[in-house]
Amino acid sequence: MGFEWLALIAAFLWAVSSIISVTPAKHLGSFSYSRWRMGCTAIILSTMAAITGGWSSVETSHITPMMLSGLIGIFIGDTALFACLNRMGPRQAGLLFSCHAVFSAVLGYFLFAETMTSLELVGSALVFSGVATAIFFGRRGKSNHKSSELETIKGNVWFGVGLGITAALCQALGGIIAKPVMQTSVDPVAASAIRMITAFIAHSLFLFTGARHAKSINPITWSIFGITALNGFLAMAVGMTLILFALQTGNVGMVALLSSTTPIMVLPLLWLYTKQRPNKYAWLGALLAVAGTSILVS
Repeated sequence: MGFEWLALIAAFLWAVSSIISVTPAKHLGSFSYSRWRMGCTAIILSTMAAITGGWSSVETSHITPMMLSGLIGIFIGDTALFACLNRMGPRQAGLLFSCHAVFSAVLGYFLFAETMTSLELVGSALVFSGVATAIFFGRRGKSNHKSSELETIKGNVWFGVGLGITAALCQALGGIIAKPVMQTSVDPVAASAIRMITAFIAHSLFLFTGARHAKSINPITWSIFGITALNGFLAMAVGMTLILFALQTGNVGMVALLSSTTPIMVLPLLWLYTKQRPNKYAWLGALLAVAGTSILVS
């Protein structure tokens, strides 16, 4: 399976996780939710790497860059994303987070001299235009209680925008830092486990400082724990590991671009959840994104 399909599968898993994240993220708070999520994921990935023998592929030179990637891309980036999700909802948070494709493409060009063919540039432009169109114009029209609940902006809008941009930039930087390591023979599952363990340790240290934001808003329940663990497995244990697999053979910008189609994949999921059909702008954006994706994976 090519890196393009790996990135698209990861995007779909992130779309599913963004929908099921709404309830536990609001129940626990951004930092607490991310901490529980990272803890569950770190255990899952560490166990998988132990069973498959992936830990034996990790060299000393791999550890520091993957820890830094986890600290920036997951501890800071993931927490900022869920803080943005709590404030702006999955659709608008998705629009801001999709900017990571642009950041990754620019950084990949300057750091790794990654370029695209003319056809790939056309496909990339279609994908990004489709994502922006579907989400930026996607809410126009009537809304019911469920959709309004997911779309309501809480607090200062510019603070929410800042959180989304921070999440996108950290995601891009995390991928850039991990890229050289992923071009070695390191096992992606073990490499992903290092990132998750680092993020969890950072979250735990932040909690031990006694900071108010690190504490849970409400006590965790078994149902919230179950959703959080499922989310961690889908989005981080599988989704982020697929991204690392994709980075082994694909350039950073292309992988980021295809994985940024998450907001397009969120649209039908929101339709199922809210029972409200996306409007014509959403469908137009989806068609553009699908056309661009078809060019890139063909």
